[in-house]
Amino acid sequence: MAATPNRQFKNICVLSGFTYDKHKEFVEAAIDLGRSIAARKLHLVYGGGNRGLSKMVSEAAFIRGSQVLGIIPRVLTPLGSSSDSSTGEELVVSGMQERITEMLNHADAFIFLPGDLATLEALITLASWAHLHIHQKPIVC
Repeated sequence: MAATPNRQFKNICVLSGFTYDKHKEFVEAAIDLGRSIAARKLHLVYGGGNRGLSKMVSEAAFIRGSQVLGIIPRVLTPLGSSSDSSTGEELVVSGMQERITEMLNHADAFIFLPGDLATLEALITLASWAHLHIHQKPIVC
């Protein structure tokens, strides 16, 4: 989906998996993305948590001055809530679909990094909603 030339993006949602932090090239890409978001004075929205690539992107953006919002389903908070203020603000939601809806409400564009089934679910949901004209926000994989 192509972005319109005059469209301004302020809030970028990055989705990725918890388990890819052992792959050096993925870690480097996640950190570079977080740095780029901050350098462009953009805000980061992500799936919450303090593990894996999600943690790498959020920390890199936050320590360079980006506002960071993690949206995490209550069921996943024991796996890695980011409720300490070192990574920005956290919104705990009731479930996975509510998380995707809140991400859509808070983000102007979506970037997907390597992920897991939850990442795939978000991609399919957001792509389906774009196809149904529920939103026209760019999705980059």
